[in-house]
Amino acid sequence: MNTPIIRSALFVPASRPERIPKALAVGADAVIVDLEDAVQESLKVEARANLDAFLSANPEARLLVRINAPEHAGHAADIALCARHAGVVGVLLPKVESAAHVSRVAACAKPVWPIIESAAGLLALADIAHADGVERLSFGALDLGLDLGLSLSSGSAAAERILDQARYALLLQSRVAGLGAPLDSVFPAIEDREGLARTARDARDMGFDGLLCIHPTQVEIVHRALCPADEELAWARRVMAAASSGAGVFVVDGQMVDAPVLGRARRLLQRAGQACD
Repeated sequence: MNTPIIRSALFVPASRPERIPKALAVGADAVIVDLEDAVQESLKVEARANLDAFLSANPEARLLVRINAPEHAGHAADIALCARHAGVVGVLLPKVESAAHVSRVAACAKPVWPIIESAAGLLALADIAHADGVERLSFGALDLGLDLGLSLSSGSAAAERILDQARYALLLQSRVAGLGAPLDSVFPAIEDREGLARTARDARDMGFDGLLCIHPTQVEIVHRALCPADEELAWARRVMAAASSGAGVFVVDGQMVDAPVLGRARRLLQRAGQACD
């Protein structure tokens, strides 16, 4: 599947429709209007109506929608809303635990981004990744950590090691299923700019495209962190220049370059061309 690089996917609550145009103007690669966690239960119906009105009034807008979970009373109404608006270009499905959950959403003929948030979802990940309609995967670290009993609030390195295993599973199943690269979970500490940048670089180095974002100020930080460094790009250009000789194996900067190294150089230049501004 040939999918674009998504460095940032910015959430905005459907209960605050005045924020949707602002989110679209921030420069995120994707904007996700949220009908789920960011909307309190008493406002769910109103939030859906807000999004319906916005999409009707702004047919040129392109956004994704995080619908309510499969067991929620508003799940079917959320799917119907997404199906009738061309401006909805993808659906985020939270708390997915089976391929059947995906199939119900895929019936609206929109790409589906399953969000893995439980042990059951992680166990069924291979089936979920191969379900019809899936475009890319993500996960909710806080919900998954709660379900697994991890001590995330303390910043535990041990808890992060477990989450890294979940990241590995998402990366592996995405690759096997031919999906776009997965997106890392949200970074909840909005004021911790360096921590966000470090997390974004880690996600990049682990093979993820980018991150889910919860605040507009996170977008620029994530984009800057994900762009290859100048020295990396200079190295990649030297490799590609040397490769033009046609030799199968050659030396650049004193190091052997073969097919995998050449592939890494191409990937760095591709990311710079598609995802650095």
